[in-house]
Amino acid sequence: MKITLVAVGKIKEKFYLDAVREYEKRLGRYCRLEIIQVADEKTPDGAGEALERQIREREGERILSQIRDSAYVIALAIKGKMMSSEELAAKIERLGVEGRSHVVFVIGGSLGLSEKVLLRADEHLSFSKMTFPHQLMRVILLEQIYRSYRIMTGEPYHK
Repeated sequence: MKITLVAVGKIKEKFYLDAVREYEKRLGRYCRLEIIQVADEKTPDGAGEALERQIREREGERILSQIRDSAYVIALAIKGKMMSSEELAAKIERLGVEGRSHVVFVIGGSLGLSEKVLLRADEHLSFSKMTFPHQLMRVILLEQIYRSYRIMTGEPYHK
């Protein structure tokens, strides 16, 4: 299975980069992982709702340009469905059994995802009602994908 992570913005901190690289290495034995970073838009302080919507739309177009029509898309969104690690593992496994060979996870920018991206998504996933830095969210998502594969293969992994 191919897993693609499409995320807005670049990771700047070395410790986040190191963590992402570690999970890329670990996931290499379970799936083909691709991480795509699309450019973020600068949001001026005090930006109004109309400008924020335009920014989300511009970032959304960049995201959508990276997604194939045949991909199963899971967008990370605060209002999405929350699931346990075991449920995420079962979801990924079920998609593979159903013949879905490409799953795309999407992490938006600081203002969230555009309506077009949310509509394109087959599913919305939430990790918490809390807000996390987008760079950290990449690490958390990769860790959960890795944990999912460990669960699917019955391999031990700390709880």
